[in-house]
Amino acid sequence: MKNTLFDYSPIVGREPISWPGGARVAFYVGLNVEHFTIDRPSTSINEATAALVPDPLNYGWRDYGPRVAIWRVMEVLDRHAIRASVLLNADVCEQYPQIIEAGNARGWVWLAHGKNNSTLQADVDDERAYLTEVVETIQKATGRRPRGWLGPALTETFQTPPLLAELGLSYVLDWTNDDQPYRLNVPGMLSVPYSLELNDLGIFTMHGRNGGDFVQMVKDQFDQLYAESADSGRVMALALHPFVIGQASRAKYLDQALEYIANHPGVWLTTSDEIAEHYASIVTATPA
Repeated sequence: MKNTLFDYSPIVGREPISWPGGARVAFYVGLNVEHFTIDRPSTSINEATAALVPDPLNYGWRDYGPRVAIWRVMEVLDRHAIRASVLLNADVCEQYPQIIEAGNARGWVWLAHGKNNSTLQADVDDERAYLTEVVETIQKATGRRPRGWLGPALTETFQTPPLLAELGLSYVLDWTNDDQPYRLNVPGMLSVPYSLELNDLGIFTMHGRNGGDFVQMVKDQFDQLYAESADSGRVMALALHPFVIGQASRAKYLDQALEYIANHPGVWLTTSDEIAEHYASIVTATPA
């Protein structure tokens, strides 16, 4: 099957892009704020019990996020004046309204991230109605219509981007194949960089790395992108899940990593919304 959603565009052949204030790297934190249903298996730290209902081991691990860990992560982000780009399950609006209130007070931006993280986009029957409900729920709870989308587990259907465009959204994060934004072959829709590699869930739970490894990976990623950005701006996304990075044993490593980024010259500490908006204003066509 031919991919018609976006075209191949090697990064070496593009017109240079610039960020506000002459910054070389646009940096944002993609904070996954999620709700998991108690009766379906989902992201797990121990697969031995994942199919049980209830599954206290894995559900409790995930539920540590909204109960405890996100408040710890908030403190770290506040320390470095970083506003989160929140990948928000619509069910969070009802289940954890205190998080919405705290995020609004901090000027966080809210992206649609499905209804909950126990339901993948491919499992949805009436996608238009489903997406409409997700977007309108988030708008009602946060006071602002989301502009971006990340599917639960980065899932989409081929109809997701055009349906999102109909609903007024302007970008997706699901296609983690670039260090710069680019236009999809869907009018009005962009792809903005996100990361599976620089993602706490993979680093700590899939690859078994430690906190020191995490800090070094963040530094290495930034240093390489900064070097490459001498001629054209780059985007660096740091993907976080409170129930992973917000564990008591790991929070200090997030603090160290963000200190390295936030104190470095030539960095635009921003949000995915602002990256998409700025890119759309300076690039009018897909690079050849």
